[in-house]
Amino acid sequence: MFTGIIESLGQIKAIEQEGSNVHFTIESNISSELKIDQSIAHNGVCLTVTDCDEKIHKVTAIQESLRRSNLGKLSIGDKVNLERCMKVNDRLDGHFVQGHVDQTATCTKVEDQDGSWNFFFEFDGESSVIVPKGSITVNGVSLTLVEATDKHFSVSIIPFTFEHTTFKNIKEGDKVNIEFDILGKYIEALFLKHQTK
Repeated sequence: MFTGIIESLGQIKAIEQEGSNVHFTIESNISSELKIDQSIAHNGVCLTVTDCDEKIHKVTAIQESLRRSNLGKLSIGDKVNLERCMKVNDRLDGHFVQGHVDQTATCTKVEDQDGSWNFFFEFDGESSVIVPKGSITVNGVSLTLVEATDKHFSVSIIPFTFEHTTFKNIKEGDKVNIEFDILGKYIEALFLKHQTK
């Protein structure tokens, strides 16, 4: 379980394909604090640490994770948002994030608001659990929705988030990982279940 509050940026140092899996080697300022078998979110995708040392850590993305996320589009040198799993006794500064990305969305527009930025996204409409002022996770970042329809949403980004996450690199046409709010997903599932009875 995560909160969507990014701890660090990591840089992709190596990518190795093995069958349908992809192994990533990532350098970050928190890699030295990680342990093998620990869960860490990479652009919002929960992955298990398989190796680590003072500068780097390694994780493996399986086919399902690659299919639902933008991890398969990463190249050497790219930056990723990193967050370690939450501690039970910590404050919850974002919202409950599972690290289970639902799908990708495409950035359709970025507006510079002279002090903040508005990002607009479009997705395929598999889920309609987003509401204005509700929560969504974009590349692992917990955000409040500004506008929300069945296939579009927007978020506003403050300077700190812009500078300390991959948002400063997102441009029109880029794919991002999105995770819908878990509470909304459960409500939608219950509603659809009772509709079919």
